[in-house]
Amino acid sequence: MKVNEIFLSIQGESIYAGYPTVFVRFSGCNLRCSYCDTAYAYEDGEYMTPEEIFLEIGRYSYKRVCLTGGEPLLQKEIGELLKLLENYSVTIETNGSLPIEAHELKHGHSFVMDMKCPSSGFSQYMLLNNFKFLSQNDEIKFVIGSKEDYNWAKAIIKENYKAGIITFSPVFGRIEYTDLINWILEDKLEVRFQIQLHKLIWGPDKRGV
Repeated sequence: MKVNEIFLSIQGESIYAGYPTVFVRFSGCNLRCSYCDTAYAYEDGEYMTPEEIFLEIGRYSYKRVCLTGGEPLLQKEIGELLKLLENYSVTIETNGSLPIEAHELKHGHSFVMDMKCPSSGFSQYMLLNNFKFLSQNDEIKFVIGSKEDYNWAKAIIKENYKAGIITFSPVFGRIEYTDLINWILEDKLEVRFQIQLHKLIWGPDKRGV
C-alpha cells in the first residue's frame, strides 16, 4: 500500500468533526479536482504493508481512524487493513467514482462518499449506483463551489438518495458560507452544513493536520 502520511490531529470535517483522529493518507488518485487541496498525495509516498500501517496507527492512543487520500479504494490491500482495524472506528473517504459494493464494512466502519459537483470538473465520473450500497451510518458529502453545484447536488439527492447522512461543505475561499446556508434554509433541505475546521485553525496550506 502506498502511503503519503500518517498523523494524529482532530477531524476537520465530516460528521466526526472535532474528534481526535489518526489519519492515514494514501498516495494516488484517479481524479484531479479543480479545488484539490492534497495534490501532494497524487504521487509522493512510500510502500507499507497493512501490518506496518496498523502498527504505526497503534503508536497513538486513539481508536478513531480516517483512511483518506488520494483515493484509498485504489489500494488493493484495503480490505486487509480494514480487517486489522476491526476494533477501531474507521471512516473511508472515497471520491464517488469507484464502486463500493465490493467492500464489506465491519461494525464501526463507514464510508464518506464525496460526490464531486460540476465545479470539480469530474461530476460526470460519479457512480450513482453507489447510493444503493450506503447505510444510515455512511456520509454523502457534497463540496459546493457555486449555485450550479448546489442545484446539481439537490437533483442528485432527489433522484438517488436512499440512506446516509448528507453534508454540504463550501469550497474553501470560493463561496461565502452564508450564501450556502441561506440556500439550504430557503429550500428547507435536511442536510448538515459543515466547514473545514483544520483550515480555519492552521491555515489552508498546512500539511499533517
